[in-house]
Amino acid sequence: MRFKYPNVVDVALAASAPIYMTTFQGSERDSFFAAVTEDFLNADANCPGYVIMAFEMIEMLKNQGSKGLAEISRIFKLCKPLKSTDQIPHMLHWIRNSFTTLAMGDYPYPTHLLAPLPGHPVNLACKMMASASSKVEGLAEVTALVYNGTNGTLTCLDPDTEYIKCADPTWCGLGLDSLAQDYQACTELTLPAGSNNKTDMFPPLPWTPEMIATYCKKKWGVVPQPNWAPIQFWGKDISSSSNIIFSNGDLDPWRTGGVLEDVSPTLVALLVKGGAHHLDLRASNPLDPPTVTQAREQELELIQKFLQ
Repeated sequence: MRFKYPNVVDVALAASAPIYMTTFQGSERDSFFAAVTEDFLNADANCPGYVIMAFEMIEMLKNQGSKGLAEISRIFKLCKPLKSTDQIPHMLHWIRNSFTTLAMGDYPYPTHLLAPLPGHPVNLACKMMASASSKVEGLAEVTALVYNGTNGTLTCLDPDTEYIKCADPTWCGLGLDSLAQDYQACTELTLPAGSNNKTDMFPPLPWTPEMIATYCKKKWGVVPQPNWAPIQFWGKDISSSSNIIFSNGDLDPWRTGGVLEDVSPTLVALLVKGGAHHLDLRASNPLDPPTVTQAREQELELIQKFLQ
């Protein structure tokens, strides 16, 4: 808004805004799932290894045919037992999405923004993985933490209804809002690539520009316009703008595509230590880390300064 209408918008606060990723600049598109992995690594250095082991166990069970599929269905308490190995890729996306949700929603207190999560859910997930009788059992517990919430009221889980694949590999959500996000990701916005099992802890689930174009053409009859966002939103050449605050939490996987360094005295970057996805935009809470309180104060000071 500030880029496009500086005569109308005096000041902007862009929290967790991955503008460099969405304008398809550099390697930011490949960094999202690596950043999710880093969050779990920082919580427990062994945690990513546990997750990798769990996915390897799923692959081993998949190769056992119907017996292995039945075991996967039992471990994850699936409402509809798996009938074919062709269902495994969707299930892997469903599981991977739970870790994305935990990383984005890694707030210091219970929230219901992305899912009904407890405080510090990444730490809890790593403890679950460490204490589980087997790593694949731990993976199932962590997945259920997102889709079944802290109350665990569901008796079974259904990947087909709880996760719908879309143009955004970090998930579009469910309902009508998800259709809007899917269409926008198919036209205007370049979003993260898939996981590769090299820089991240997830199975290789690629999502190349060619794959996105094929999906979007089939789903919406359109193809992405990779040059649209850089032209409309300036790419990395934003220095001629002014009066914008770019805030990012160091726990937010979207930070890798954001503005992390000051561009000018009036294009200011704030890094919130201990902050997940736009924590600074949430209401104040007694459990807020001092860093986010300081960030909010600094944002207010900058807004007042810019308005003068």
